[in-house]
Amino acid sequence: MNQIEQFYNFSSQDSQNLQRLIPIMEQYKDQLTEVYYNSLLRSEDTAKFLPNEESINKQKKTLAVWFMALFNGIYDNRYLQNIQQIGSEHVKIGMESHFINSSVYMVREFVNDIINKHFIDPEERYELSKSFGKILDINLDIMSSSYHQEELKKAFLSYRLEHSLIRLAERFSYGLNLFLVIALMGLSFGIMGIFTLDIWKLVTETQHGIINVLGTLLMLWVMIELMNTEIKHLKKGKFSITIFVEVALVAFIRDALVSSLEHGEILKQVFLVSTILVLGIVYWLISKADEKK
Repeated sequence: MNQIEQFYNFSSQDSQNLQRLIPIMEQYKDQLTEVYYNSLLRSEDTAKFLPNEESINKQKKTLAVWFMALFNGIYDNRYLQNIQQIGSEHVKIGMESHFINSSVYMVREFVNDIINKHFIDPEERYELSKSFGKILDINLDIMSSSYHQEELKKAFLSYRLEHSLIRLAERFSYGLNLFLVIALMGLSFGIMGIFTLDIWKLVTETQHGIINVLGTLLMLWVMIELMNTEIKHLKKGKFSITIFVEVALVAFIRDALVSSLEHGEILKQVFLVSTILVLGIVYWLISKADEKK
């Protein structure tokens, strides 16, 4: 509270000026509550917060206590907490902040009229109005801050939920990528086993053996490329779309090799060669686009 008082240059003289007004404001506190709540009841937006006479009377007493506390000269941390509580209560019932500002403006005008009515000396009027303006601005500052804090709490709950969901999704995605790397490693070991068997068969079936070895080598090369791409992705690197074209190319090249060896149908071989040509063009175009980027 001392820090806030320093911001507004609120001095002990200001406290004394406000205490001088206590006897006068005591006479007008009931009039203030009547004027204030009559203005609230005239508006549909604020009348809904005052559903019955019991609620109105209770709020009038609360307003009177707050009003007289403006002049008691005791502005400690307990006073700060009370004002913060007022702001929080207004947020909880759903009253918009501009109602607080307009209410403070009304109280300011009401008290300044009383000061002008009871004090003749212009300099004295000025000092009293100035001290009252300071304490009223301090109250508005505190209530607005608590208003802002309550609204932030609501937004923060939403933020924390969204942040938790995003973190969970990120970890799940990272876990899937790790699982994919492990799966690729397993497949690579399997292909290495097939490659070993193909080498063994190369002794007995030279022509077929060479084609099988080349096909297995292509598959192993694909696994290496997939592993490297996934590792880069785990390190926050860019994921290259060309890897999928490469995989398709290797698959069709292997089929073309096997088909040519088995003297398959001409149409099938033409289809495989045409597909390889198209995939080659697509691969070249994507590579060129990546180079420009």
